[in-house]
Amino acid sequence: MALSPRLEFRQAQSLTLTPQLMQSIRLLQLSHLELNDFVDAELLRNPLLEREDGGEPGEAEPAEIPERSTEISAYEDTVERGERIQDAASIADGYDTSVDNVFPDQSAQDQLNPQSRLDRNGSSEAGEAPDIDQFVASRPLLSEHLEAQANMLLRTPADRLIARHLIDGLNEAGYLTADLDALSEQLGAERADIDAVLEALQGCDPIGVFARSVPECLAIQLRDRDRLDPMMLALLDNIGMLAEHNMAGLMKAVGCDREDLADMLAEIRQLDPKPGLAFDSGPVEAVVPDVFVRRGPDGAWQIELNTETLPRVLVNRVYYATVTKKTRDPAEKAFLSDCLATANWLTKSLDQRAQTILKVAAEIVRQQDGFLTHGIAHLKPMTLKMVAETIDMHESTVSRVTSNKYMATPRGLYEMKYFFTTAIASSDGGGDHSAEAVRHRIKQLIDAEAISDILSDDTIAEVLKKEQGIDVARRTVAKYREGMNIPSSVIRRRQKKNLEKA
Repeated sequence: MALSPRLEFRQAQSLTLTPQLMQSIRLLQLSHLELNDFVDAELLRNPLLEREDGGEPGEAEPAEIPERSTEISAYEDTVERGERIQDAASIADGYDTSVDNVFPDQSAQDQLNPQSRLDRNGSSEAGEAPDIDQFVASRPLLSEHLEAQANMLLRTPADRLIARHLIDGLNEAGYLTADLDALSEQLGAERADIDAVLEALQGCDPIGVFARSVPECLAIQLRDRDRLDPMMLALLDNIGMLAEHNMAGLMKAVGCDREDLADMLAEIRQLDPKPGLAFDSGPVEAVVPDVFVRRGPDGAWQIELNTETLPRVLVNRVYYATVTKKTRDPAEKAFLSDCLATANWLTKSLDQRAQTILKVAAEIVRQQDGFLTHGIAHLKPMTLKMVAETIDMHESTVSRVTSNKYMATPRGLYEMKYFFTTAIASSDGGGDHSAEAVRHRIKQLIDAEAISDILSDDTIAEVLKKEQGIDVARRTVAKYREGMNIPSSVIRRRQKKNLEKA
């Protein structure tokens, strides 16, 4: 068969993701903070977009204020006369001298009332008091605090350079994470010089920084208090036994009795294992819910979007029509048309995003009615696919909608992803159980156990199967227990015995 070129027509359907469609999909997974930042950027770029200030579009301008009557009260006349009186600085400038020579008491009065001086030099023309945040002292960064001390402790430029690299190797807790051998090779310095600089920096404030482990951090603080004796060193070397609550083995390793061990533990509790956290701490940001869920008067659940987090933008079509009539440049007309299309797309996408969030939230509330009514023990297993099939959406769309979104319920504030949990089969043929509900039941069993009856993972699995028909393996119980930072049965038995003796 001979090969020859030929023309061939085919007709097929395909989904093409336009840039605007991709942007609409991306808007779904943005949090309200990220969404407001995106809208602010669009407002700067697009002259046809403007924020809605609460008034209706096209609302008439307020009528002009009528002129005042010529009849003025005695109080108003006094106020206006006071406004015409110049301040001390203006009068002194007119005489080409200082305020002290004209008004000797004015300087002392300004010192007692610095607000008046700030008002004259600052923003008093608008009648507004200065922002109090301008007078709040900024907290120094940990790196800046340590660099200032290093410049006083170290004399040579080489040592200061090493100190700067060591400071850069600190994490937020104040621990040194840099590899000293690699740093020695990078700077071409002797390891002994780096160790000497490190030893000097370990005496900086806050005490305990530049440690490479928790025992070393505690040792630096104890050395500063002159309490690092051989018994305390032995305690720090065997601090793992303290985490396991193996007090008998710890007393044997340290060589002390119970009273001495209690005194040393009391001193350790006074130390700060993370000294660097006193710095670089930003303000705590509160989580703002995107959806409110309330019980209605008829007993049904009411789902409402938090309108405070939704940006409101309008398309100024009057401005578009006015500018379009006056422009003759094709490039300018194309720019305006593109801005109008982008503005229409943004308003439509924001409305569609809000409706999608509300639709997904309503389905979550419908399926998790038992949790909202009775608590976590009634949390049902739910997947993204279950919600997507019910509301006729794609699974990926539900995943994007529930990302970085929070729901305020009578049970508390939860991330929308929280309600999606895996299912654990039931041994009696009943409905599946939520993994989160199983974790909650495991914690309840462990909290209620007695010192004479510590439950092992196998025992917990048997209790779950016997009481609630939850078919869960021992290794699954262990995984859930470790995920909740609950120690094993051996360590829990030691903890309860120590608490009983105490």
